Amino acid sequence: MTDLLRDRVESPPIAAAYAAADAAAQAAGVEISSLDSVIELEAVRRLYERIWRTGENSPPVTADLLRAMAKAGSYVSGAFEGDELVGSCFGFFSPPARGALHSHIAGVLPHLRRRNVGFALKLHQRAWAMARGVDEICWTYDPLVRRNAYFNIAKLAAEPAEYLPDFYGPIDDDINRSDDSDRILVRWRLDSPDVESACAGRPALTDAEAARTAGATIALKVSATGAPVAERADEHARTVLVAVPEDIEALRESDPACAAQWRSAVREALDGLLADGAHIRGFDRKGWYVVDRGGPTAPPQPTEPGTA
Repeated sequence: MTDLLRDRVESPPIAAAYAAADAAAQAAGVEISSLDSVIELEAVRRLYERIWRTGENSPPVTADLLRAMAKAGSYVSGAFEGDELVGSCFGFFSPPARGALHSHIAGVLPHLRRRNVGFALKLHQRAWAMARGVDEICWTYDPLVRRNAYFNIAKLAAEPAEYLPDFYGPIDDDINRSDDSDRILVRWRLDSPDVESACAGRPALTDAEAARTAGATIALKVSATGAPVAERADEHARTVLVAVPEDIEALRESDPACAAQWRSAVREALDGLLADGAHIRGFDRKGWYVVDRGGPTAPPQPTEPGTA
């Protein structure tokens, strides 16, 4: 560790970030560390193959690429339960002058998702980045995956910035199947009050029903059969609600045609709103994007402490 890095780690904001990360890892029952050896990075490759069910011929990332990234100073980490690697996250620096980090892939074994291992990984990434002078981390996620939308927007207080239609093109795995790879780009402003609060276990909660009571209009909802139903949203309403299905991954297996309808419907609703200058204020855990026309609103009121 260089003297400059040591001084940064010992500064109060970064020391607090590491303390929050350590607490999250302890609560999740894992140990998180940076990875750089060939053996460790090969384990990451195999882990991602298991999570995305790609097979050996088309892994999400190769060990040699991770090795090069780690050597170049980018972020590669692993979460361990005992000796077993159960989660991993990696990202690379973005211009200008390493002022931002793009977090490309983060994954946790499915049976551990409710243990908040992903939350611990992101808090470790945040502390690591802050110690290196980074003030923002960006990444993308599938807007149809309800648990990821809640995790990114509510639990981490990341800010949706852009809708990206079919961003990666075809993805050959058993999670995405033949679906278009639409993504939402989020920005995680590491020292913002909302992010600090979220990392302390106070998520940025949003109540879609309260928004309805206050005059929000619905642009997209779920039918009794689970299909998307577009509604004529009130053009004068400040807030618009956009629903997503309960489990898009299961729907892709059981009813691919309905899953494709959801992709088109959510793309039309969200991409159109964001292109017109709207701002995703939050995500209700019951499956609603809460979108405000005309840009960001005033900061939300404090929420009750607790984690999801």
